[in-house]
Amino acid sequence: MRNNFLLISILLITLNANAVTNLTLDGCRDLALQRNKQAQIDKENISAAEDLKKASVAKFFPKVSANGGYSWMEKNLFILPSSYSFSFGTMNPDGTFTFKDDAFQTQHFNYADFREAFPELDQQLSDWAASEYKEIRELSELDVHHVFVGQIGVVQPIFLGGKVVELYKIAKATENIAQLSANQHNDELIVSVDEAYWRVISVEQKYLLADRYCKMLRQVEENMSAAAEEGTVTKGDLLKVRVKLNEAEVSLAKATNGLTLSKMALCQIIGLPLDTDIHLDDSGLENLSVQDMQYIDMDNVLQRRNEIQMLQQAQEMADAGVKLTASTLMPNIVASANYIATSPNLFNGYRDNHQFRGTFQAGVVVNIPIAHADDIYQLKAAKHKAKTLDLQLEEAKEKIELQATQSQQQLQEANRKLAMAIANINNAEENLRMAQAAFDEGMLTSTELLGAQTAWLKAYSEKIDAAIEVRMYETYLKKNTGRL
Repeated sequence: MRNNFLLISILLITLNANAVTNLTLDGCRDLALQRNKQAQIDKENISAAEDLKKASVAKFFPKVSANGGYSWMEKNLFILPSSYSFSFGTMNPDGTFTFKDDAFQTQHFNYADFREAFPELDQQLSDWAASEYKEIRELSELDVHHVFVGQIGVVQPIFLGGKVVELYKIAKATENIAQLSANQHNDELIVSVDEAYWRVISVEQKYLLADRYCKMLRQVEENMSAAAEEGTVTKGDLLKVRVKLNEAEVSLAKATNGLTLSKMALCQIIGLPLDTDIHLDDSGLENLSVQDMQYIDMDNVLQRRNEIQMLQQAQEMADAGVKLTASTLMPNIVASANYIATSPNLFNGYRDNHQFRGTFQAGVVVNIPIAHADDIYQLKAAKHKAKTLDLQLEEAKEKIELQATQSQQQLQEANRKLAMAIANINNAEENLRMAQAAFDEGMLTSTELLGAQTAWLKAYSEKIDAAIEVRMYETYLKKNTGRL
């Protein structure tokens, strides 16, 4: 319901930029958080970190992949040569076969004599041997003119030295840091909104105060002009009042310009058109009262501060980084299973028969690091980095404790100033009333009356400043104690 109201308000502002827009401090904060570019950037960073964490979780599960390939080669391959020498003869490059003279040599048989006695039979035997070798050589032909390969495989890590677990821890810490960074940016944006909001209230209050002071001086100037005509006051007294009136009117003009600029600055922060006529709720300033300081539990402060939580997450990342580096020195075990099909295939010769034939294959790979000096030094470096984060965390805790204590003291001092300012207003009001009565009866000079009015103006101005300081230091204290 609240978000719908804000959207309707934004739409009305867009349609009519000159319409008066009533805003509260919470409304300004909500508008700034919804329309701020940094908030949108933080949202994208958080989404990216979430996806990275999901990716690290996916590393626990097997990876399934499919591959395919094709190659073309101009010539086929032959395992046997076109010419080859056996113990009984030689296959010649021209495709003929020649038996050696000592082929099949025995005590009673010599092939040379056989060739001479039976030349035709020798020729027939030679042709037969050449034909047989040719057939055998053709069987050794590897058809690689067109080769198709397909593969589907599964890889499952069994043990990687804890690498996968530490990567998940790092991804989870990264996600937490992204969220904490967004919270920190929101806190800084809220502080900027509060500063601009109370600056407008301060300038507006001082504008009203300056306007009231001008009216008082105009009344005095009118009375003094009538008295000067009657001769009861000197012209010099009248000039003094007019000088004060001119100064007050100049201050009023400055306050008018300052109010316009401060409203434009607030509109820029909360994402409204700069010419939007806004009216702010100043009840938080009028109903302000001095409050007692409460005890600050530093342990809770340190737990709530985004900076401490971010450093703690960075510390966890560094510890995981040490273990991740150490995993490079530990054995890695990976299991895989594949189904590979080719055409042509080797399961019945190697011919292009346009048929895919395949087989399943499974195995385990074990890698054991033996001499990895670089990984050893990287492990030492990771340990040093983790140690520096420990020191940074301790230093940050000390600074935050000092910051929270300082903010508490500043708020306490602002409360004291506010109490004194409220008391001074009562005195200034009474002093001005008495001075005005005495002036009306002719018992007080215009200079003394102007002094009483100036004191009244100063008391109210100091009360406004003190009230604004209280509101701002309340915001600073909440931010520095992690309660914003």
